Amino acid sequence: MAVKVFIKRKFKDENLKIAARLLINHRNGAMAQPGYISSETLQRLEDPSQITVVSMWKDIEAWEAWKNSEMRLGYENEAKDLLVGQTEYEHYSLGLPFE
Repeated sequence: MAVKVFIKRKFKDENLKIAARLLINHRNGAMAQPGYISSETLQRLEDPSQITVVSMWKDIEAWEAWKNSEMRLGYENEAKDLLVGQTEYEHYSLGLPFE
């Protein structure tokens, strides 16, 4: 079953331009992964330093494979000094069971 992953980060204000470039690289890496479907980046209106990426995957296993990959861990390591606090993850399945 397809899943959406909400990846929530708060960036230091002075790092938003660097963060934008990093997130583009991050997405390019994800797009080449098995099970990747789509993603979008959202910037909170009330606090532009809060960025949420909504990423859609074929299943939770595809997401977990990407999340734990060396490439993605490298991206996360690059971002750590740009962040305020920790990255938060929320996982959702698409739709509700009818039974």
